[in-house]
Amino acid sequence: MTVEAGGRALLLDVSLRLQAGRVLGIIGPNGAGKSTLVKACAGLLAPTAGSVTLLGRPLANWPARERAARIGYLPQHFLPHWDYSVRELLRLGVERGGTRTVPTTVAAAALAFELQPFLDRRWSNLSGGERGRALAASVLAPAPAVVLADEPAAALDMGQAAALMMRLNAQAAAGAAVAIVVHDLNLAARWCDRLLILAGGQCVTEGPASEVLCSPALDDVFGVRLERLIARDGTIVLVPCSTVDVETDGEEG
Repeated sequence: MTVEAGGRALLLDVSLRLQAGRVLGIIGPNGAGKSTLVKACAGLLAPTAGSVTLLGRPLANWPARERAARIGYLPQHFLPHWDYSVRELLRLGVERGGTRTVPTTVAAAALAFELQPFLDRRWSNLSGGERGRALAASVLAPAPAVVLADEPAAALDMGQAAALMMRLNAQAAAGAAVAIVVHDLNLAARWCDRLLILAGGQCVTEGPASEVLCSPALDDVFGVRLERLIARDGTIVLVPCSTVDVETDGEEG
């Protein structure tokens, strides 16, 4: 599909397929079109050309309630119209699934994301990390068949970011099709099955995570030389290296 705005192509001839049980990581530099891609897949932006289908049916043809029950969209920025409490936000998420999903409860959603102490706190009184966890809990509560997450770990600390990526991975293991915009390449390396690199609104490459992470295209799009290390569990670890050789005059300092 192609998405244009203001006479400029934000996405140009991008194709992708999300599969049940798999996690696709969408990576690329700032302004590459990553957020535009997930918004279009969620039905929030209309493609200028091409189309989005869900289970072979055009997304636009799905009733809004059915689409909301099947697609969980976790935005990069979220500002609710009302100053919801965490309990109210979780209830909205639980009810969004209707009768299609396995029944869950606000208490269960709070427990999964360690939100019990915050249930009666208002959105305006939460920290950035607490907001991120509450929103993720609300979106994932009805166990949607498709999860589209736009930088969900951006406001979280290292431990919470890993925990959220683990939960998104568990959603896929339970049968969901998951796509995540990820800025931290090492989170992508650890938790994504496949990776898609976007640059300038176009797909540079897409394939198994281990192959994409070792591709020279990754260094090119970020403009930095990356060293690949192997962790004990076999995961690739990426370390940015200077591309400039620094010479000294021999003085100690």
